[in-house]
Amino acid sequence: MRILVVGAGEVGSSIAGSLSDAHEVVVVDLDPDRVESLTYAEDVLAVTGDGTDLDVLADAEVGLADVVIASTDDDETNLAVCATVKTVSDAFTIARVEDTNYLDTWREHQGAFGADFMVCTQLLAAETIVRVVGLPTARQVDPFAGGCVELAEFDVPEDSPLAGETVADADRFDELTFVAVVPEGADHAKVTRGDTVIDGGSRVVVVGRPASVREFSRAVDPERAGNRVDDVVIVGGSTTAELTAEQLVDRGITPRIVEFDPERARELAERLPSATVFSHDATDPEFLSREHVQDADAVVATLGSDERSLLAALLAKQAGADRAIAVVDQARYVDLFETVGVDVAVNPRRVTAEEITRFTRERRAENVAIIEPGGAEVVEVEVDEESVLAGRPLRDVNGDLPDGVVIAAITRDGGYVTPRGDTVVEVGDHVVAFAEADVVDEVTAKL
Repeated sequence: MRILVVGAGEVGSSIAGSLSDAHEVVVVDLDPDRVESLTYAEDVLAVTGDGTDLDVLADAEVGLADVVIASTDDDETNLAVCATVKTVSDAFTIARVEDTNYLDTWREHQGAFGADFMVCTQLLAAETIVRVVGLPTARQVDPFAGGCVELAEFDVPEDSPLAGETVADADRFDELTFVAVVPEGADHAKVTRGDTVIDGGSRVVVVGRPASVREFSRAVDPERAGNRVDDVVIVGGSTTAELTAEQLVDRGITPRIVEFDPERARELAERLPSATVFSHDATDPEFLSREHVQDADAVVATLGSDERSLLAALLAKQAGADRAIAVVDQARYVDLFETVGVDVAVNPRRVTAEEITRFTRERRAENVAIIEPGGAEVVEVEVDEESVLAGRPLRDVNGDLPDGVVIAAITRDGGYVTPRGDTVVEVGDHVVAFAEADVVDEVTAKL
């Protein structure tokens, strides 16, 4: 498949890098330095120029493209790219936007702006935050199979009841599959075996029914997982903050929002009558103490500045807040945030690249989650007659799949099927599989 990516920033570069091994990728960007850097770093063809210019698109051979992804940091440019492409090509177009108004218009009028699909960076970030808030001990939560299946990644505390157990010993949860363990300090996630030891300080990735995932979370960290999430403080009045608050209200949680600018605070109070809004500096320790931020189940820092978000998150943790989640604009800071004390760092560009990637996977991959570090992936595929799984028990399939793969969950007619050696996969089943980074493309093609 030929994929044209317009915009070689963090999102575009991430998409190009993840797809270049299996597809022919062309990248267009105005910045010649970015173009040169990407050409050396990835196996892509790069073109310097304006992606809204028909001559530049012609140089990039847009007429041969199967998919065009508009991923610059400017909404209007991305929409213009999609509209321009549609005048000269039948390619499937994907637009990345920040402004939810564009997304609302597109949803009401499919195909508006020349976009066949649209992703909103701030909405995706808010959805990620809310999923993590809802599972108190998780660092990542992704839904699959229409919400019937969840992937969750957990830190294993040194004093966890599971610390020191093998996967075989810990595998006592119905409708749950252990797929990977990331030892402390390791640079990639590895498939688990029965004798894999779950050490304290490591990370473990599981896939299963939501109820089983929650049961597992209580086993990993009983003290924290037993807490009901009622009190969430959102620091900053950004659009991401507003969208996060809206979704928390929908889940029955009344958030508290702290926004320094009085005008924006007033606007949020009018838009979110169920929320409590303060106009104050959230980095003021006296204010944090007076408003009992130390009692919050979670504090979400989204101040539009990575430095200020980090400060607010760490101050909230220092005050005694149970959990701190921070929105991080620069992907390179994610590990730093989590190293110095932030429980979960959410990078909107990363979740956007992940969302777009799933639309360009070969062989109908319907959902994709990326497991860091190392870029392992969990993919969801609907099985057809050409799949290596069709009509065969899983134990007979092992020889046809590379090492580094786990069939983690199966759904059939809306029901959950726990994958075991004698489980026969049927055409039409939805299969969720974990694959280490170096075998992702091979596995996706075979499934």
